Amino acid sequence: MHTGPTVFKQLLQFLPRYEFNLCVSRYRGEYREKKFSTYDQFLCLAYAQMAGRESLRDIETCLNSHQEKLYHIGFRGDVSRTTLADANERRDWRIFQDFGHVLIGMAQRLYQSDAIALELTQPLYAFDSTTIDLCLTLFPWAEFRKTKAAVKMHTLIDLRGPIPTWVSITTGKVHDVRMLDQLPVAKDAIYAMDRGYVDFARLFSIHKQGAFFVVRAKDNLKCKRLYSQPKDKETGVRADQIITLVTQKSKKGYPERLRRVSYVDKERNKRLVFLTNNFEIPAETVAAIYKQRWQVELFFKWIKQHLRIKSFIGTSINAVKSQIWVALCIYLLVAITKKKLGILCSLYTFLQILEVNLFEKKPISQLVTEALKQNSGPYDYNQLNLFDY
Repeated sequence: MHTGPTVFKQLLQFLPRYEFNLCVSRYRGEYREKKFSTYDQFLCLAYAQMAGRESLRDIETCLNSHQEKLYHIGFRGDVSRTTLADANERRDWRIFQDFGHVLIGMAQRLYQSDAIALELTQPLYAFDSTTIDLCLTLFPWAEFRKTKAAVKMHTLIDLRGPIPTWVSITTGKVHDVRMLDQLPVAKDAIYAMDRGYVDFARLFSIHKQGAFFVVRAKDNLKCKRLYSQPKDKETGVRADQIITLVTQKSKKGYPERLRRVSYVDKERNKRLVFLTNNFEIPAETVAAIYKQRWQVELFFKWIKQHLRIKSFIGTSINAVKSQIWVALCIYLLVAITKKKLGILCSLYTFLQILEVNLFEKKPISQLVTEALKQNSGPYDYNQLNLFDY
């Protein structure tokens, strides 16, 4: 009989426990708590994410059915729904946020040498948000509309991975454009955004910090063309212009020149107009950068479909943020494990294999190899695309 560690335990071995304990100490996560540690809470929420458990009773029943394995996984306290509910309500969610940032740093270092579909020397990021609908009766603090509650997850994605590098969770009422005030901006980096982020004063702030942006223009853009640059219509580019804004408010917000690129997407037969402060890259590259922004949309779709943040096991703001951040930690942990073990299947396929084998006692690499052999269909072994499914 094989007595090695379970798949769940092997996955957890890639967690930096020292940094986790530092995050716990920073917010006094163990204050007056002797029986159910912060790590026990993290393991319960991590198991819920991996195994698809969506209620406190469900988590309690399923974990206790593997009672003899829990100690070897890392549990030191008894798992009960009341204890877990109390921990979700009281224990500071910022513990998991800070630990998420630790995992982000690890993932970025592992994926920093990965290429993207564009030949760029600068870092490329995509910024967007997704709305998670909630019940107004159960979550009255999550202001959104008169009859609906929601929270928003504002996310900055490093497209060399793609890895979430910055996440902010707000109520649904917070407008997306306001988050540009908090966005961490790196010099020489390029930020791709949708037209919901067109605020010329805030875009000028990014420009003054030495970074670049590519944003889709709104239909009511008022501008004056200074001159046009040569274009190649075969690439889909219809116009490449240097412009200046003309309305009083927009010109006050962004007093310098901008570049306007008009592009026709031949696949969808749709005309798109982009604004950027980068005057060096080719016009078709501007369009390609915006197309890469869809990676953040795919990330949101992946998170919502394959991690459990649609139903919450607590109703307070602390419980909701804790669950979302643990979900992000699991995403990052799976991405880190995949990279370190050299797993060649997509992240979704890898997670599927882990989900149904959490308590198997086989090496993860062997488990993946055996699972992939069972399917004779073709697999895309491109490690750059984590979202194939």
